[in-house]
Amino acid sequence: MTQQNEKIDPKKASSRAGFVAIVGRPNAGKSTLVNRLVGQKIAIVTSKPQTTRNRIQGIVTEKRGQIVFIDTPGLHDPDSALGRQMMREVAAAIEGIDVLLLIVDASRVSPQTDSMLLQKAQRFPGKTILVLNKVDTVPKAQLLPMIDRFRKEFDFAAIVPISALKGTGLDGLVDEIFRLLPENHPYFPEDQVTDQPERFLAAEIIREKAIRALHHELPYAVAVVVEKFEEKAKLLRIEAVLNVERDTQKKILIGHKGAMLKKIGTEARKEMETLLDTKVFLGLFVKVAKDWRENPQRVRELDWHFQLEGLSTAQADEGEEPPIETE
Repeated sequence: MTQQNEKIDPKKASSRAGFVAIVGRPNAGKSTLVNRLVGQKIAIVTSKPQTTRNRIQGIVTEKRGQIVFIDTPGLHDPDSALGRQMMREVAAAIEGIDVLLLIVDASRVSPQTDSMLLQKAQRFPGKTILVLNKVDTVPKAQLLPMIDRFRKEFDFAAIVPISALKGTGLDGLVDEIFRLLPENHPYFPEDQVTDQPERFLAAEIIREKAIRALHHELPYAVAVVVEKFEEKAKLLRIEAVLNVERDTQKKILIGHKGAMLKKIGTEARKEMETLLDTKVFLGLFVKVAKDWRENPQRVRELDWHFQLEGLSTAQADEGEEPPIETE
């Protein structure tokens, strides 16, 4: 694990700190990498591409300084209002960063370097590191030619082979990042691992469990809104709405006599209790926000930034059911 618990002297001028955006194609392993580097889960991970919808910051603090990683949605050609917002998230993540980290699934590299990734590197004025992920699945005889090919495509500050899943090569990657970061004081307290509020993490965990449970029927049509987040002495009470696009999706998500929604809620609640170290009451119910991914206004209303402002009041649905409590 890269995360260390060594104390930092905030007055030490030689410490380094900065922001690093992780950019790559869907399923390249961005969220897995961030979670591994931070030392705990802050970004949801599924086998489906385009799971990450927002910029998520993970913070790694060591004696030598601090790295603020920005996990981003997977690069793709958007075909919906949601997709266009996701690509705006990527563009915004790159603004003002210190190092750009491009991540590539080494097991799925095409003969020609991904032009969409290269364009990000070419437009970025600072240093770029190329990370070849999942190298444990690639024969060693193929790895060196792959690295040589990438070197010819662009003048990367470093090319680092890793396995985010197994943790291989991560120490070397962190070394390269610190080498490129400017001298600076830490941006966040040393015990903070993310800038995301617990309310957002709860919504993301629920969405992850829904995607995993219904990965064939409902991969991208779910948007989760946490409507109640009440912290009491010995209990955290959470009530959340799972928004889908059609009545048929709603029926699938609820399941026979609520069985599917209970399963999703139980799995989400158990993970929240482990992550937040408290007893959780989780109530879930489902609404239909017709074709919300195609509607820019609906996309905005269901975006977590909008939710946190307390403005998410316009959601399309009629005939609400009472929330289903997890077991």
